[in-house]
This record gives sequence, C-alpha cells and structure tokens, in this order.
Amino acid sequence: MSTIKRLARLREALEELELDAFLVSSPENRRYLSGFTGSAGYLFISRTDAVLATDFRYIEQAGKQSPEFRIERTGASLSWLPEMASTASARRVGFEAEVMTVGRHTAFLKAVTEADGYDSLTLVETSDMIDKIRATKYEEELVLLTRAIEITDRSLDEIGPAIVPGMTEAQVAWDLEKSMREQGAEAMAFDIIVGAGLNGALPHHRADDTVIRDGQPIVIDMGAAYEGYCADLTRTIFVGEPDDTFKKVYSTVLRAQLAAQEQVRAGMTGEETDAISRDVIVEAGYGDAFGHSLGHGVGLAVHEYPRVGPRASDVLADGMVFTIEPGIYLPDWGGVRIEDVVVMESGRARVLSKAAKMDVDL
Repeated sequence: MSTIKRLARLREALEELELDAFLVSSPENRRYLSGFTGSAGYLFISRTDAVLATDFRYIEQAGKQSPEFRIERTGASLSWLPEMASTASARRVGFEAEVMTVGRHTAFLKAVTEADGYDSLTLVETSDMIDKIRATKYEEELVLLTRAIEITDRSLDEIGPAIVPGMTEAQVAWDLEKSMREQGAEAMAFDIIVGAGLNGALPHHRADDTVIRDGQPIVIDMGAAYEGYCADLTRTIFVGEPDDTFKKVYSTVLRAQLAAQEQVRAGMTGEETDAISRDVIVEAGYGDAFGHSLGHGVGLAVHEYPRVGPRASDVLADGMVFTIEPGIYLPDWGGVRIEDVVVMESGRARVLSKAAKMDVDL
C-alpha cells in the first residue's frame, strides 16, 4: 500500500487549509491512510509525524498493519490528543466534522482545556477532505476493486439463471451471498436487494418472504467486499417471457446507461454526466420515474466521492471509480435498474462490471 504517497497528499491538503495536524476518526479513512483494520482508534498526522492511537486490544495488530506509523496505546482518558499536539507543536488540528459525534467533540475539547499549558489548541472543522482524496484510486486499489467486482459478477451469472417461480426473495439473496462467500468475499458490501414484481419499484427494498411469480421483473442489487473494497452491481431479470412493458422500460434504461458510459469524459461534472442518462429517460416519457442520482463513487465505502447526480459539482478525473445506474420505477408495475462500476482512464469510462445483461428486442 502506498502509505507514503497517501500521507503526502494529505499533508498537501493540510498546507492548503493552514492546518498543523489532522485527527482521523473515520474507519475508512483510517484504513486508507494507515492500513489498520481494527474497529477502534485514531490517526494523528502532522507535518512531520504519523501516529496511530488505539487501545490495548489492537496494539500488536496496529504494529503489523501500519509500519509507517508510531503506535500509541490509549485508555479512557483523551489526554493523548493535547499531548500529541504539544509534541508536534500543532496549534490548529483539523477533524472530520461529518464523522465525529457531538459527544466525542465535546470530550476532546474538555481534554484540551484541562491539558497543562496547552490551552491554545484549536480543533478546526473540515468536511470530506480525505474522502475527496480517496476519490482518485491507486493501481493497487483498482486491483482489489476489480477482484470484488469479479466475485460479484460471477455470483450473479451463476445464481440469476437458476431463479424460478416459487422461490422467495430471501432465498435468492441467500444463494447470492453464499456464492459470493464461496468465491472469496470477506463480507457483503451492503444488504442484498432482491425486489420482485411491485417490490422492484422500491429502489432500496430489502429481500423478504415475497414469493417470486412467473411474469415478474426482479431487481437485484448486490456487492462483494474484498480486502475492504466494495463492488456494487444491479441487474434486472425477468421470470418467464418478458411482456411489452418490460421490454420498453428495460430498453430505455439500458440505452440511458450505455449513453452515459459512452459519452462521459474527464472534466465533466457529476451533474453533466447524470444529464446524459436522464435526458434519454425523460425523452421516453419516464422522467418522473427516475428519482435518484445516476451514480456514486465506490471504494472502501460503497457510497463515496465522486457524486454523480443532479446538482453534483464534483469534476470527474482519471483514476476515479463510480457507478452508472439509471432506473425507472413504476409503483403499479415494478422497476428496472441496471448498474455497472466504471473507472475513468485516458479521459473515458472503462466498464469494470461484466455480469450479463438481458437481450431484449422491442
């Protein structure tokens, strides 16, 4: 893992914000910068030092996973923060405002004010600073992402054709999870979505005891996690012979997805990319039935930067990984969503997801 390069990028951001150090509490950001996978701990990163502060349970693990960091054992007291700041001569310490709770922030402030001779430390609120750095992936990250995606693709291609009337959504979800686990997934990136019939009109429906019937569309959204990195894949299948409504809706969503994949370019914003797919769906008369964003970044979190949707100002650049997932949802019928993960390379999108899509002739 390119820890030194990642720390260098963070320190460049500290310079820009005139911060002396940064306190990292997000599990994903902690792992990204240090390699540490434990469930508790903080990173304290200054211009010249990198410290991983954790409790006794993780000291040995931290030493093995984070060789570029100095490991400090913490206890119930938070006095370690002003002590580290004092050692680093840090007066302005940034923190992740979107992650740290009000209670924890209050506790840190109390520790600072009670510290002997170090009452001039200021905790500075920042928003999504490291998350934006994570948006551009290193080659080793792409290797892990690709592996997670391959596991997910193969599982859906294995289980999808075996779905028959009489099975429940929960049965399908379990078969998919079992298949991903058997192929090397360390976990599910999120709860598997299986939405049969009318449930497909609910974009985030969770698999339940609904019985799958002949003549129904089924929306399946799934993803394996592999060494911390997440896949995200959606396919819509049809049990039985597709009817005209399904053919029309499915072909519209597929055209919308392919248009964005073919036309997106580095330098475009998330809003501009979203508009490519959205225009196709609007022109087909389904504009009100596409209510979510076109996509989102994928990496150590299943939803991260860049944002790809209406009013998304994030500029897409080479190395960014994100989803393209248009959908149409009709409450009295069901839904169709098709989702691939893509990476920007040489200014264009390369599709990483390979799971089969339906071949629907109008």
